[in-house]
Amino acid sequence: MRSLSNIFWLGTKELRSLFSDWVLLGLVLYSFSLAVISQAQSNSQELYHASIAVVDEDHSELSRRITHAFLMPYFKQPAAIAEADVEHLMNAGKYTFVIDIPPNFQRDVLAGRQPSLQINVDATAMVQAGLGSGYAEQIVNTEITQYLTREEPATQSPVNLAIRIAFNPNVTTAWFASVMGIISSVTMLSIILTGAALVREREHGTMDHLLVMPLSPFEIAMSKIWANAFVIAVAIGLSLYLVIRLLLKIPIAGSIPLFMFGAVLYLLFATAIGLFLGTVARSMPQLGLLYMLVAVPMNILSGNATPLESMPHWLAMAMQASPSTHFVSFAQAILYRGAGLEVVWPQFVAVAAIASLFLMLSLLRFRSALASAGL
Repeated sequence: MRSLSNIFWLGTKELRSLFSDWVLLGLVLYSFSLAVISQAQSNSQELYHASIAVVDEDHSELSRRITHAFLMPYFKQPAAIAEADVEHLMNAGKYTFVIDIPPNFQRDVLAGRQPSLQINVDATAMVQAGLGSGYAEQIVNTEITQYLTREEPATQSPVNLAIRIAFNPNVTTAWFASVMGIISSVTMLSIILTGAALVREREHGTMDHLLVMPLSPFEIAMSKIWANAFVIAVAIGLSLYLVIRLLLKIPIAGSIPLFMFGAVLYLLFATAIGLFLGTVARSMPQLGLLYMLVAVPMNILSGNATPLESMPHWLAMAMQASPSTHFVSFAQAILYRGAGLEVVWPQFVAVAAIASLFLMLSLLRFRSALASAGL
């Protein structure tokens, strides 16, 4: 009981120290609020309000039909420009798509000469360019077909294809990007806050003061782990309720308390990494470099941005040893698909087992680092 009391009161000291550090506190608030909102609203993977211009050199009924067929919300209202301005405006990034309808286009279509119609695409807007090119081709072909037949094109198919999109009916990027932004921030802040707490003690010389007190290295380490994990857990809960549900209006299918339980298990692992790196780094810049070497690849390869199925088989199998992979897996299952404990318990067990192992290694490293320093 005395040891638990020491851990608790040392943890409260860590909380006071964190709340007095406006830089780290601001990083926590930003990562779970503005960063999530910006990632959800700016990282769109669908065609929306693409800028488009038309060079109409034909001025015919068909060219006007093609121009008016590009509608909101996929495209903005097409702007009429001159052919001499195409290169300048494309270079300036004013338009993602420019359609050039040549002279006598309608006459050549009616005569069956198969005239060319040029669609210029700015491929630096990669997502819009890829999706918009297919949309533009389909729109142009549909309008030409309707003009020639003077009726809606027949769309008879030998099968009745029923497409059912589950868990994200409108295929909205924000539904995915916002929650994944929170998951990425968990790993980042767990490592940075815990590692910074240890580095800060060393830089300020307060570690010596702690060790002359009747405290063990285990108590000092665990106080830093629980305090920083507590801050991040509270930030996760507030972000899910206030940012995701209230501000972004994104529905959460599953149980937030169940996800929070799994997140706490993962925080034991992530904060243990921060403790381990804090014993290696001698300054905050070194901690930042070590974070980039460890956490960035772990986040990228966890299935957060790219599915494991898209990776080489050996790499996907190797990432099963990382709790971040299981964290992303059960987070998506709970928050997107409404999975219960009977579905995600294997991921919970895997995270808890690996976290316990790495926590013991980090505590041993922490004790060894203090012994080698003569403390």
